[in-house]
Amino acid sequence: MNIVQWLSLLLFLAAGLMIYVAFLSYQKRHLPVARTMILIMIGAACYAIGYALELLSRNLYEVKLSLQIEYVGIPFITTLWLFQVIQFSGTASRYRKRLALALFLIPVGVFFLHLTNEWHHLFYEQYILNEQSSFPLYTTVKGPGYQAHTLYNYFMILCGFFLFIPMYWRSSRIVRKQIIVLTTGAAVPLLFNISLWFGMVVDLTPFGFAVSGIVYAWGILRFNLLRFTPLALTQVFDTIRDGVILLDYKDQIVSYNKAAEGVLPELTLTKHYPAHVREVLSSNPVLTHHILGSHNENERFPFSRSQAGVNKHYQCNVSFINDTGTPIGKMIMFNDVTELKENEFRLRESASQLLELNSFKDKMFTIVAHDIRDPIALLVSLTELLGEELAADNNEHAELFGVLQGQVQNTFHLVEKLLDWYRSQKGNVVFRPLSWNLQQVVRQALLLAESKAGMKNIVMRELIDEKLTVSADKEMLDLILRNLLSNAIKYTGIGGWVEIEAALDKDRIVVTIRDNGTGMDEETADMLRRDDIFTKVIDPNEGAEHSKFGLMLTREFIAIHGGNLWFDSVPGVGTTFFFTLQRSSSEIDGIDRWMGGDDT
Repeated sequence: MNIVQWLSLLLFLAAGLMIYVAFLSYQKRHLPVARTMILIMIGAACYAIGYALELLSRNLYEVKLSLQIEYVGIPFITTLWLFQVIQFSGTASRYRKRLALALFLIPVGVFFLHLTNEWHHLFYEQYILNEQSSFPLYTTVKGPGYQAHTLYNYFMILCGFFLFIPMYWRSSRIVRKQIIVLTTGAAVPLLFNISLWFGMVVDLTPFGFAVSGIVYAWGILRFNLLRFTPLALTQVFDTIRDGVILLDYKDQIVSYNKAAEGVLPELTLTKHYPAHVREVLSSNPVLTHHILGSHNENERFPFSRSQAGVNKHYQCNVSFINDTGTPIGKMIMFNDVTELKENEFRLRESASQLLELNSFKDKMFTIVAHDIRDPIALLVSLTELLGEELAADNNEHAELFGVLQGQVQNTFHLVEKLLDWYRSQKGNVVFRPLSWNLQQVVRQALLLAESKAGMKNIVMRELIDEKLTVSADKEMLDLILRNLLSNAIKYTGIGGWVEIEAALDKDRIVVTIRDNGTGMDEETADMLRRDDIFTKVIDPNEGAEHSKFGLMLTREFIAIHGGNLWFDSVPGVGTTFFFTLQRSSSEIDGIDRWMGGDDT
């Protein structure tokens, strides 16, 4: 084989390599950049095949036909490459279609001008037979159209280089590798083509595309070229709300997004990057100390600064960027938490105000407990004495005074129940269960209720085994018994009876208080069955509401003991209340403790 045949064979192999790169790109055809790469490689393959056929041509007709095959690809290759750079860098994304139309007007025009070259000879003025050597068979005399198109191709490649330069300095390491691959793929054919200007007989440009094919195939297989586009990464990077700064392994800032400019306006003062973070952020020594002080460990720290008289707060995260386990840089992210800080400050103020209001409320209830309840209790005692004297003297105002006495007593009971309820709702009830003799506690409650029962000639009976002991809080148990007995006496008619008994049920004691009174009204019964929370505003003139309130407190204190409250009521027949208490497991004598005065 002679040199012509060897060169032709190499060109066919180069075309095959370009077809292979087109196939690799076709596998990622969903990406616009990959589709453009397919067209570039097909155009370059046509160039190489056409030139191989030109070298093998035996007459002028075959030479011209080979040139037509070459010009299927030649006009479009550099324009397609520039368009690929535009896609890769994200330039003019809104006007991409119109820009593509403008760019490809000239290549299409060149294709048709070469197709009609025999009419105007703008590209090839004449073909001169090479009589001294068969290589090449014909020497072509280039016209002004050929020279203009060559300069146009150089201009397209230079435009792509200029688009890549700023992108290269602002990109991460993996994107830089892709830029180098794409730039090399265009630079090699350009250098080979320039050799024609220095008297080279053979056009080496197709061989340059063969080198490009090798570079592109290596980039696709080694660096995932076309696997993801920097355009997508750039759009995410630029539109993310958090400020992001990228540093290389030398702690030099290589890129940042627009949000970072809002956090650190001094970033815009440095015109050329990469630049060392200490130089760019010299006005923030604390921030640079945190950034430079991170060594292979992610760090999080707060950062605050004042901008235009407004305090801004950020949560900074320093994360390391690794390549196969080796740190190659850092990413600093600034998350704006100003609103959260302001909300936190407002919540703290609100909490402080609530604490003050709560403290004021506690003081008010303390005043009620000490400065209102005691005088009302004294009024109750005085009205009882005066009422007895007026009744003994048959005074005409005795009945009116009885109404006044009832009002004072109702008010006193209401105040007592409100204070008990407040203590339970506040959560400050100190629950201290001890072992108590149930019979003795019940007898004490009956003794206190005896005067009210005596006024209505109500008989009260206690049927409790003296050996029964309960685990209970004495103060709460007194309130439970007092409320239930008071209710029973209130709704039992003159000459009636109230009975209290207790029975052992496994580890619990069931206490029963029954009467033969009028029974419970339907509203109160429904309220207790539904476990409603008593929220109605109480009228001191309505004794029924006092009863409901007392029953709600009773149920709440029984629940604190871990017990249950239920009832059985028949109108006109009577009411029976049941509640459970925990049986005492201690053998300590409850009577002795009760008699010892350990009453809380």
